[in-house]
Amino acid sequence: MRGIDGNKTGQFIVQRLRELGLTQKELAEKLNASDRAVSKWERGDRQGGEERACARR
Repeated sequence: MRGIDGNKTGQFIVQRLRELGLTQKELAEKLNASDRAVSKWERGDRQGGEERACARR
């Protein structure tokens, strides 16, 4: 199994936020996460939540 590319994930998050007109805070509320976590995901600094989500499948 391949790891998740944090940079690609971050670029995707930024793109979708723009397309949907959402802020980091609004996305965080929908995901029950902090806006700081969303910011880290955007920068590719952290993948913890994504890895946990994949592990649940």
